[in-house]
Amino acid sequence: MSGSPPPPGGFVRRVGLFQATAINMSQMCGIGPFVTIPLMVAAFGGPQAVVGFVAGAVLALCDGLVWAELGAAMPGSGGSYVYLRQAFQYRTGRLMPFLFVWTAMLFIPLIMSTGVVGFVQYLGYLAPGLGRTAGDLVGLGVIALVVLLLWRGIEHIARITAVMWTVMIASVVLVIAAAASDFSPHLAFAYPAHAFDLTGGAFWTGFAAGLTIGVYDYLGYNTTAYMGAEIKDPGRVLPRSIVFSILGIMAIYLLLQIGTLGVVDWHRMTDPHDVAATSVASAVLEKTWGRGAADTVTVLILITAFASVFTGLLGGSRVPYDAARDRVFFRPYERLHPRHRFPTLGLATMGVFTAVGFLIGRHTDLATLIQLLTTVMVIVQALAQIIALTVLRARQPALHRPYRMWLYPLPGLVAFSGWCVIYGYADRNSPGRHPVEWSLAWLVLGCAAFLVWARLERVWPFGAKEIGEEFLAEAEPV
Repeated sequence: MSGSPPPPGGFVRRVGLFQATAINMSQMCGIGPFVTIPLMVAAFGGPQAVVGFVAGAVLALCDGLVWAELGAAMPGSGGSYVYLRQAFQYRTGRLMPFLFVWTAMLFIPLIMSTGVVGFVQYLGYLAPGLGRTAGDLVGLGVIALVVLLLWRGIEHIARITAVMWTVMIASVVLVIAAAASDFSPHLAFAYPAHAFDLTGGAFWTGFAAGLTIGVYDYLGYNTTAYMGAEIKDPGRVLPRSIVFSILGIMAIYLLLQIGTLGVVDWHRMTDPHDVAATSVASAVLEKTWGRGAADTVTVLILITAFASVFTGLLGGSRVPYDAARDRVFFRPYERLHPRHRFPTLGLATMGVFTAVGFLIGRHTDLATLIQLLTTVMVIVQALAQIIALTVLRARQPALHRPYRMWLYPLPGLVAFSGWCVIYGYADRNSPGRHPVEWSLAWLVLGCAAFLVWARLERVWPFGAKEIGEEFLAEAEPV
């Protein structure tokens, strides 16, 4: 069994290894590092912020190995939905896969909305007089354009993604090169007193905040897992695209973080009125190569931000499709465009939620938006999926696994611990915003929606017996 195969007239496997890795990397290295370097510095209180990016890389790699095994074994559209459906069917029936889709339809657009917030921030460098209302309208226009471009076939999207991946690489390389041309070790490694005082609570609070920001910057390594039904040779391509993209982005981020700290005094990044706090890459280019070069690279960064939103909604819009097709989510989400074969309602819904998340981020702050999206995804995706891997190894030992996690179960345990740290410190790192309470409220609302869905479908929602023979047949060991 290899997940849910697309039905006749459904998805087509056209995305190869290069395109899959490009999709992941474009989503990972969108606007993220260009807007979170100042946030990371503020969280740690100095250039030791590089620890946050390293910690985020470790968590992403360990969690990525979970995705790699599950994605290779069950390469259906929808990613975690497929894995949770198979693992939790024995006790809770449809509940867990339904809740995953419910939460994914919020946290995926929230991730995309941070990219749009960053887009508007960097646009402000080119247009200093851009007001709040004008910025809001520009961001909403960007979201509308992304949805319009995605309203077409996957073969066209793959070509567009490859071009945007090239632009992303160019923008990052130029910033790294500019930083290297005027690098000051004194700035990059001038740690304040007690920067690494592991006995103080301040370090660990900063570490938790930095870990949250760090793993946010790596989010997207699993984008192709959501597109499993459109990946060529998924047993080989999916694991490689995940691991290659994480390792590649880790190297890029470290060079970018250290290089930036070696050019711009970290104190500037904590001043909200300084351009380094909102457009740090532009500040690096302006100081090293001049305003003209800064303007040019800022344009490339805007394209990179656009690419990350584009690829994120591309993968995310596929999530509710498989669930609806299996009668585990609201039926309208199973409809594909009659010509281009993409899920129309899933894309439209996530486009709307991205717009709402963008406005939330614009009228609070980016750090709050990051805390909210990470807490929303922790319980029903991150932690549940790690448990699902263990359950499936025990329940379905004969399941065909083209890739098996290295050093099992150690990476899963590391990932589980990291996600618990993020969730446990969320309210403390976002005082007054209560991201944990909001995430739990959304989960409770999802349970209510689940009961409504069960009523509409006229099914008893709990327990394997009531799922039906066809559903269980897909999970039979091979």
